[in-house]
Amino acid sequence: QVRLVESGGGLVQAGGSLRLSCAASGSIFSANAMGWYRQAPGKQRELVAAIGSGGSTNYADSVKGRFIISRDNAKNTVYLQMSSLKPEDTGVYYCNLVQWGADYWGKGTLVTVSS
Repeated sequence: QVRLVESGGGLVQAGGSLRLSCAASGSIFSANAMGWYRQAPGKQRELVAAIGSGGSTNYADSVKGRFIISRDNAKNTVYLQMSSLKPEDTGVYYCNLVQWGADYWGKGTLVTVSS
């Protein structure tokens, strides 16, 4: 099994910045595709950003130019640098890892952006 632990969430004012981290441990055998999703109460979970095993990235249109996803394969860690935060960015952010077609999820970290 794979364990994912997110950190870095908190309360920030609109226009501010925040950096999320996700450390993966357990039965990880190689670099894997990883991503960040977010979910607000009563809404479905949505993809925010993803990064492939080779470093390719893709972003939700709503965060392009503001968020940057990166990874450190040696540490099995993925990051999400968030800038120019907006109230609509508020939600629980979840880390995701895909290995051999199986999805693994962290517990989530709450990001609240005040207006």
